[in-house]
Amino acid sequence: MKFGRPDTEFMKWRWKPDRCELPVFDPTMFLELVRGKSIAFVGDSVARNHMQSLICLLSRVENPIDVSSAPEPQTRRYEYRNYNFTVAIFWSPYLVRTTKSDPNDSTRPFNLFLDEFDEEWRTQIEDFNYVIISAGHWFFRPTMFYVNHHLVGCQYCPQSNITHLTKYFSYRRAFRTAFRAINSLENYKGLTILRTFAPSHFEEGIWNMGGDCVRRRPFTRNETSLDGYNLELYMIQVEELRIAERMGRKRGIKFRLLDVTQAMLLRPDGHPSKYGHLPKANVSLYNDCVHWCLPGPIDTWNDFLIQMLQKENR
Repeated sequence: MKFGRPDTEFMKWRWKPDRCELPVFDPTMFLELVRGKSIAFVGDSVARNHMQSLICLLSRVENPIDVSSAPEPQTRRYEYRNYNFTVAIFWSPYLVRTTKSDPNDSTRPFNLFLDEFDEEWRTQIEDFNYVIISAGHWFFRPTMFYVNHHLVGCQYCPQSNITHLTKYFSYRRAFRTAFRAINSLENYKGLTILRTFAPSHFEEGIWNMGGDCVRRRPFTRNETSLDGYNLELYMIQVEELRIAERMGRKRGIKFRLLDVTQAMLLRPDGHPSKYGHLPKANVSLYNDCVHWCLPGPIDTWNDFLIQMLQKENR
């Protein structure tokens, strides 16, 4: 609205599950549930979007103190002093160890070491009560794939002498390695929650070729279906979570599924589009059909989350 969006209906639609009611998020109840506890978000900017939704919802009761000490701006830590509750975000868009092929050019392919832990987050989550892990949209970028220290393939790379593989190859292995990283922690007793893939809604072109999301109402159930790469990425996540659950059971580590994919598939109206910045700002930004307006559809994730935490407490 600040940047010129003319409609407000995107704030008013709510997810209605089959055969039950989903209560509206209660910030006081949530803060009492997590009193003396901590939540870490691990992932990309959509994970940060989720955390920002939570902080906005909780602001009706208390605003947190930023106690971040990490040098990189994407990794932050906040404290709710009245509840002894900590929220943190650990930046890891690929979940595994990653380097830039050119440190000064982020458009160049990233090097993904698909069987190596990202120690930047693995070494920091051991004391957290809840870890919400997610990833997705960075896997569409140019990438070089390494396994056992050897280059095994690439995605969208110009070299003809390297095996060209798909995002599904890296996505499956990244989640398998991330879950293995969690299961390898000696003292971790927290609950790991996998937040499933949230589809984007570019139409009339992809993100860097004029694509936009101009719809101003949700899809109805029969207007769209989960298919193509959205379905494939979702299934990979669910399958890898089941493998991690079996491994974690031996160590007493618990995993849960925060399934948001279908709910978000139906919300093409909930993205910032061109309204993520001032209309006449001197910036070279694409239409944003990946992240979510606040308030908006993403708040549903925290409606889900509070129900999951209540169930775990019971």
